[in-house]
Amino acid sequence: MTTPPAQVWTGSWVGDRLGVRLTGSPRLTGMLGLAVRDNPKRAHLLVSGVLGKHVPAAPAAVHGAGLALGRTTRTLLGPAAAARAVVLGYAETATALGHSVADGIGTAPYLHSTRRAVPGVADAGRFEEAHSHATSHLLLPEDPGLLSGSGPLVLVDDEFSTGNTVLNTVAALHARAPRDHYVVVALVDMRTGADRTRLEKYAAELGARVDVVALATGQVTLPDGVLERGLALVARHRTPPPAPAAGHHAVRIDLGWPAALPDGGRHGFTPAHRARLEAALPGMADRIRAALPPTARRVLVLGCEELMYAPLRLAGALEAAGGLEVRFSTTTRSPVLAVDEPGYAIRTRLVFPAHDDPGDGPGERYAYNVAPGRDPARRFDAIVAVLDSTADTPQLHAPGGLLSHLAAHTDRLALAVVPSHTPDRPAAGRPTTERQVR
Repeated sequence: MTTPPAQVWTGSWVGDRLGVRLTGSPRLTGMLGLAVRDNPKRAHLLVSGVLGKHVPAAPAAVHGAGLALGRTTRTLLGPAAAARAVVLGYAETATALGHSVADGIGTAPYLHSTRRAVPGVADAGRFEEAHSHATSHLLLPEDPGLLSGSGPLVLVDDEFSTGNTVLNTVAALHARAPRDHYVVVALVDMRTGADRTRLEKYAAELGARVDVVALATGQVTLPDGVLERGLALVARHRTPPPAPAAGHHAVRIDLGWPAALPDGGRHGFTPAHRARLEAALPGMADRIRAALPPTARRVLVLGCEELMYAPLRLAGALEAAGGLEVRFSTTTRSPVLAVDEPGYAIRTRLVFPAHDDPGDGPGERYAYNVAPGRDPARRFDAIVAVLDSTADTPQLHAPGGLLSHLAAHTDRLALAVVPSHTPDRPAAGRPTTERQVR
């Protein structure tokens, strides 16, 4: 994979005000920026330039990062073990990354955790992500045997910071179906020496091998009192987000999504599903291109929370067709401070009501770096919002909803809806009791 170009952020804005320091190889500091969370549990946010969540990025770079990790994992496992592996990604930020890692392995089925409960579908496991804005994860595989095999389990997250989330996941799944090999995959490994020792000790207690694969390693240094200082900084610099458009019109695009093809890995995605998607992508990209004005040159394909992989691959096919500068990012439920200053990773944010309720009630959702802010060169000629049919709700289209906010920052707004996949049968088994690992 080609190393992505250095980002415009330097981390200096956060470092100067909070004393947070990001150190590592040039590859690490070229991939990551720093922002300030609006969250009392953790002050800082590592902002990746190849994740496709907070920063609009070239689709080839986003998918390529996951492919590179998957190919490295395949080499680590060897052909026989790779053929038995299952890949598990974490919602919401790593759903497309996990998919892409599975693409790189080539033979592995994929599942990602979710916060969207499905009536009548029992969970096959659940775990907690303590520092997250929304902590609970569900595992809802359509195939009840997906997580009960004995082959390697590949766990994919965007960053490996303390290891707590991975330990919580392994604890829940190992109690249900023990394995002798786990592989943790992340864009960046930011653990301390103590975190590494704790994982080694835990693996020894399980009697399992645990390997870690990452594109880059580094460290985040946090001063005393950083949480309190971070909240004070948010209070000082929080500004009203841009207003939505007074009226809006979104051109609907009929993608021609293949019948019975899952919209993503929420309930499982197999290599056969991947092959069907690959065959259909060029035609779907042509339909998107036909909905854009001939003068459009800079286009954003915007996914929706957990729905990252389908929009990413559509953006990639549109990029591969040529003639457009295509960028990809996704809405999120994570509140982050936006400051339109050089050296800061989150320059602008849109704030809109939730239109995809995963079961925790209404609330705010966000789209970062979509509005151009003070730099007109960052404006997109066209924005294509891609979401699944469950999220195509009245709140999406209402005044003040996501579409009205997007319409204020582009000349052409389009909407492409992927049919939500509904499992044919509930997952077997009863809900797994959570075990907290501290």
